[in-house]
Amino acid sequence: MNAADELTRLLGIMQALRHPDTGCSWDLAQDFDSIAPYTIEEAYEVADAIARRDWAGLTDELGDLLLQIVYYARMAEEAGRFDFAAIARGIADKMVRRHPHIFTDATPEAARIQAAWEDNKETERRARGEHGALAGVAVGLPALARSIKLTARAARVGFDWPDAAHVLLKLDEELAELRAELPAHPQAPDRARLQDELGDVLFTVANLARKLDLDPEACLRHANDKFQRRFDAMERIIEGQGRSLRETGLDEMEAGWQAVKTRERQA
Repeated sequence: MNAADELTRLLGIMQALRHPDTGCSWDLAQDFDSIAPYTIEEAYEVADAIARRDWAGLTDELGDLLLQIVYYARMAEEAGRFDFAAIARGIADKMVRRHPHIFTDATPEAARIQAAWEDNKETERRARGEHGALAGVAVGLPALARSIKLTARAARVGFDWPDAAHVLLKLDEELAELRAELPAHPQAPDRARLQDELGDVLFTVANLARKLDLDPEACLRHANDKFQRRFDAMERIIEGQGRSLRETGLDEMEAGWQAVKTRERQA
């Protein structure tokens, strides 16, 4: 079967699952709000499979993500709002509209392609009644990703640091403000102030990633993986000495940690 046939089969399966008389009770109980968290989870699982270069697993994860779209389409069709064809038609039309250098006689130079893309998106936002340079940045994005989106939009109208060095200066400033909050009330810190200052630090770090053309989510995933790898190796060293981590002091754990780092550098 070709792609069109397989998609038709999948749409039919979802229709059967949502049949009011003979469908699955769990699937019938779902709505847009209950399915949304699964969509986010599936998107992260796609990203995880890519990061692990698990190409066989990626096929499965992309299928799970596609199922989410089919689910929304079926629920919307039942409510008389739209159907899967409307989704496919909408994104196809959008891609043609945003790529005039491919689908029309227009031939913008390469440096203008991204600007043309953003201009088309701005036109679409205005057509939806959204106003302002930051309009349309989804509040449901992961916080670091939303920081990148917001400041990239601001940068388009000239509100940006000149380079990464200036962002580092701003980071020093934000760290100093956070540090100033710490000794004020060591026993009962002002959590609202700490949240505000720490948020500024994280926001600035995200902007530093943007200026360096790095994905902060990918950077943090890399750091998480590195921490887990080193911690697991340190734990194996301690267990090899016949002890558990709970029976080991911080100095000994730090020594094991440094041994792991040294071993990695020499590998």
